[in-house]
Amino acid sequence: MADDESGYVHRPDTEPQSADVPSADNETGTEATDGPEFGTSGWILVGMIGVAFLLVPGAILLLPSAQNIISSFGLTLRDAYLTLPLVPAFVLGALAVWSAVRSQSE
Repeated sequence: MADDESGYVHRPDTEPQSADVPSADNETGTEATDGPEFGTSGWILVGMIGVAFLLVPGAILLLPSAQNIISSFGLTLRDAYLTLPLVPAFVLGALAVWSAVRSQSE
């Protein structure tokens, strides 16, 4: 521990705690967490990640059997393989920007 010019040695373990700082020896014996809440935007992002990583790959596996439906949209099978993962990628990007802007405004 370094001395400053006045000869005072800073020892963080001996500083008094203020009333609004949670301590480890409260009634439950655990320290309170002060982290940010997950909130609605967090659950929306988790849901979209689930769609992007579970639902879309499952749909890609089913593309050959849905070739008639794909051709009714005017797409070939190759087009469907390229565009199906692109849709959740754009949505995830938009949600990430929305979440970042929302967290900055709060």
